[in-house]
Amino acid sequence: MTGRPLLITDCDEVLLHMVAHFQDWLGEAHDIDFAFETGDFAGALTHRGSGAQVTEDRVWPLLTDFFRGEMHRQTLVPGALEALGRIGEVADIVILTNLGDEAHGWRVEQLAAHGIAHEVVCNQGGKGVPARAIIDRHGASASVFVDDLSVHHASVAKHSPETWRLHMVAEPRLAPAVPTAEHAHARIDDWARATRWILDRLEGE
Repeated sequence: MTGRPLLITDCDEVLLHMVAHFQDWLGEAHDIDFAFETGDFAGALTHRGSGAQVTEDRVWPLLTDFFRGEMHRQTLVPGALEALGRIGEVADIVILTNLGDEAHGWRVEQLAAHGIAHEVVCNQGGKGVPARAIIDRHGASASVFVDDLSVHHASVAKHSPETWRLHMVAEPRLAPAVPTAEHAHARIDDWARATRWILDRLEGE
């Protein structure tokens, strides 16, 4: 417990690009097209040739297979590493990622390969409860939560309402199709502008 300010941030489409690389892999390995630009993740996968939609019960195993074997494809979001370096001068940083516990080591190694070495917490479901636990464990004087999914902003708003919530969708082809999260305090899709917003809240300005 440090009493320092705390940043809790998601990974995929916040620190690392994912959907574009998932799209490439689906085409190469499974002859599946993924129109992620529509913003409809579950309904955006179709079989090449027939055009038939990939059933939802098949989508999530494909995603699991991607994370199990293809995480090396993911690339750093521009400005993310520099932002974490600047924020880390004044605050603790925890990466809260919705992957199963089996993926913890994979995610730690993946982030380290990009120069990111912060605590990683894996989670399934809403992020409000684990975020609250992380904040309490750190004894944080102020906290900011960053994520690309609206559902997690609603969850954090419920369980840790005093936490500042920033909605970020760092994939430029996806961002226009994603409405701003109702329970976020702000929407900023790039780290160059987000860094100042985060620092102002962590430093109480």
